[in-house]
Amino acid sequence: MNEQFTTRRAVLTLALAAPLAAGLASCGGSSGPGQAAGGGATMWILTGQPAEGIRTDAVDAFNEANPDGELTLSSFQNDAYKAKIRTAIGAAQAPTIIPTWGGGGLRDYVGNKQVEDLTDFFTENAELKDKLFSSAFAAATVDDRIYAVPCEVVSPIVFFYNKTLFEQVGAQPPTTWDELMALVPVFVDAGVAPLSLGGQSRWTNMMWLEYLYDRIGGAELFTSIYDGEPGAWSKPDSIDALTKVQDLVKAGGFVKGFASITADSNADQALLYTGRAAMMLHGSWVFGSMKTDGGDFVTGGHLGWSTFPTVTGGKGDPTSTVGNPSGYYAMSAKASEEAKTAAKKFLAEGLVTDATTKAWIDSGGVPIVVGSDSGFSGSEDADWLQFVYDLASKAATFQQSWDQALSPTAADALLENIEKLFGLTQTPQEFATAMEAASAG
Repeated sequence: MNEQFTTRRAVLTLALAAPLAAGLASCGGSSGPGQAAGGGATMWILTGQPAEGIRTDAVDAFNEANPDGELTLSSFQNDAYKAKIRTAIGAAQAPTIIPTWGGGGLRDYVGNKQVEDLTDFFTENAELKDKLFSSAFAAATVDDRIYAVPCEVVSPIVFFYNKTLFEQVGAQPPTTWDELMALVPVFVDAGVAPLSLGGQSRWTNMMWLEYLYDRIGGAELFTSIYDGEPGAWSKPDSIDALTKVQDLVKAGGFVKGFASITADSNADQALLYTGRAAMMLHGSWVFGSMKTDGGDFVTGGHLGWSTFPTVTGGKGDPTSTVGNPSGYYAMSAKASEEAKTAAKKFLAEGLVTDATTKAWIDSGGVPIVVGSDSGFSGSEDADWLQFVYDLASKAATFQQSWDQALSPTAADALLENIEKLFGLTQTPQEFATAMEAASAG
């Protein structure tokens, strides 16, 4: 799922106390696909607080209310889960309820007939569908059919800036790409890096392309890539976006040595809150860590935020955003009918409740629940939470992070080529050609 509460791509230790075979048995594998030893449904979740606690409490509450249809819960670290679920699904021993990131991985599950079509489930539970942000369903949909339930919280990519530094140079946050480029020499002359970037992590670089593709080519540009349209990566709007990001690199827009800075260590955030960088494009999940680690940077009102700048002449809707639209749970197509019945009841009644919505808000997240912003009052972060809520709920489109939306093969190639693009060892056309080859494969 979207582990927004630490870092989006935190590197967790791959450590399980028991071998894989024993792990599968402990999750009900010996009792049949998606079934616990007692015949009920199974559910896997990811570890890491406070998310793990909220997920566990939801299952406990459901089990207490449904003693005849309880879920058997197992939890795994992020990287361990990714390895384990591939083996489990391939062996037809997946849990009944499967955490998924949606997008390309879910599409693979659908193509292999490993997950249940939930379109009729949402027809029968229209109230649940109406309760959730409509923008969250795109990453759960394959060929106009819904295969996963959106849930938990939203994490758009946000343009952060240091208000104090902007006041010192007498500038305003950029609203257009031209304004952003014009600010680069202003901050360089002031001895400040215009933009922080944890380039060693590579997925941080990707966020710049996601927004530029959207602002220049509109949502349909990446849709053509996602749909596998031949030549999509080489379209003029694509080359324009790739060229603009290299223009920013060449102008000295990013902090010196950005290719050696890691996002997982929060070093990029530190550059912003210590005043060594003026701006940063990052996931909304970093707000909490900057509040914790940045002294009075957040609580003292020094942190600013806004939407990504528009591009003059671009086709994109300025309200559109990118990032992680939601968390997602799919259901194993191999589970018994008994297990599926219990799982559907939980997905309909236990996954998204008033209690879980409150818990996500209390943890600092923005639930993908329509009207959940009514719960922000009284929070010292109410302005921030409302900004994220509005950004996600009012977005014309919410483009899923590319490394989740694309197939695993294409996503790996993307990160490899992005490193070259930002390192200026590859031209925009060479990037496009490499991605065309990877997408065709």
